[in-house]
Amino acid sequence: MKVSVLGLGFVGLTTGLGFAKKGFTTYGFDVNAERLQSLKKHVIPFHEPHLKEILEETDQKTFFLDSDFNEAIMQSDAIFLCVGTPEKEDGSADLTYIFKAIEQILAVPTKKFQVLITKSTVPPSTVSEEVIPFVKKILEQKNGERNIGFASNPEFLREGYCWEDFINPDRIVIGVESEASKNILETLYNPFNAPIHYVNYNTSEFIKYLSNTLLSTMISYANEMSMVAGSIGEIDIKKAFRVLHEDKRWYGNPAGMKNYVYPGCGYGGYCLPKDTAALIKISEKNGFSPPILKSNLEINRSIKSYLVDKVVKEHKSDVKIGILGLSFKPDSDDVRLAPPKEIIEDLVTRGYKNILAYDPVAVKEFKKYNGDLKIQYEETLKSLVESSEVLLLLTGWKEFKENEQLFSNKTLYDFRYFL
Repeated sequence: MKVSVLGLGFVGLTTGLGFAKKGFTTYGFDVNAERLQSLKKHVIPFHEPHLKEILEETDQKTFFLDSDFNEAIMQSDAIFLCVGTPEKEDGSADLTYIFKAIEQILAVPTKKFQVLITKSTVPPSTVSEEVIPFVKKILEQKNGERNIGFASNPEFLREGYCWEDFINPDRIVIGVESEASKNILETLYNPFNAPIHYVNYNTSEFIKYLSNTLLSTMISYANEMSMVAGSIGEIDIKKAFRVLHEDKRWYGNPAGMKNYVYPGCGYGGYCLPKDTAALIKISEKNGFSPPILKSNLEINRSIKSYLVDKVVKEHKSDVKIGILGLSFKPDSDDVRLAPPKEIIEDLVTRGYKNILAYDPVAVKEFKKYNGDLKIQYEETLKSLVESSEVLLLLTGWKEFKENEQLFSNKTLYDFRYFL
C-alpha cells in the first residue's frame, strides 16, 4: 500500500509521517520549495513536538520527500489532499488549492485504482458537489479515463499535540461511498487500533465542523457569560467558572455532559427555560443584551415548529398522529414547559385534530396542566401504535426502545434521535 500526501503543513506532514511510521511507503509533496528543502534537512518549519524525530527515523525508509511526482502518483493507492482551504472575504472556504492539486494529480496517467481523499477541512457537500463534479469535468475535457474513488477523512489534530492525536486517535472518521475505496482506507487505518466510523461524504465533513463549531460556541458562550457577570457586578467570574467545572457531568467515560450536546425537540421543565429568560432580563437591566442566551431561547422555540413542518409537508390534517411521550424528559412526570405540549398545540393550530398520546407516567400530570387540549390518551403503548397512522417520538423513554419492533410498520418521526 502506497500513499501520496499533497501539502506538508501541520496536517499533511503529520499524516505522512504517521502512515510512514506504520510502515506504509509514503511520498510527501509541497508547492513551497523552501519548506520542502527544510524538511529534507530534517528541519521542521513550525513548532510541533516529535515530528523531527519521526522524520529522521523514517526518511528514505518509508517516507520520501524527493520522489518524482508522476511516478509517486502512478504508484499510489491513496492520495491525501492536505492543502490549505483559507477563508474568503464572504466567509466561505476557498477551494482553489484543492482544485489545483486535483489538476496536478489528474495530469498523471494511470490505470491503477486510487482513492482521492480530502483531509483538509472543507464544508459539508464539498466532495459530493465540488470535488467529484470537478474531477469528472477535467476528465471529460481531456477525454481521459481514471479509475478513481473518493473519500473524506477529516483531521482532529490539535496544534502542539499533532503527533499524539494522529498516532493515538480517539476516533477516525471516513466518508466513503464505495467498497473499493473503503477497503483501501480500512487497510491504512486498521493499524491504529481506534474506532473507525464509516459514513457518507457529507456526514464526514459535517462531523469536523460539528466539532469545531461546538468548541467555538463554548468559548463564545463563556465570554458572553463573563460579560453578563461584569454588567451585573460583584461576581467572582474566575471562581464561578471553576465551580462550574466541578459539575460531575463533565467527568466519566462517557461524560454525562454529552447528553446535552445532542439534538432533539428542545428543552423544557421548570428550570432551564425560566432561568435562561431571567438571566437575560437582569443582564439587559444592567445594560448588556446577551445575544447567545437570546438566541438560545429563540432556537428552543423555533425547533418545535421546524419539526412540525416536517409532518405537515408529508401528511394531511386528517391523519391519526400518535404522540410518544409527554414529559420534558424520561424518568420524570414533569410536564411544565415540555416540548410535547408545544408541538401538540402547533399541530392543533395547523388543523390536525386526530391526535393520540401515550406516556408511561406523565399522562395524569399532562391532563392536569393541559386539560383544554382536545386529544385522546391511550393506556398502553401497543394501543397507541395500533390506533395511529403516524408516530412522533418526543420523549426518550426506555419502554419505547425496548418495544421498537412495534413501530416497524408505521411512519415514525424520531424527534429525539433516540431509537
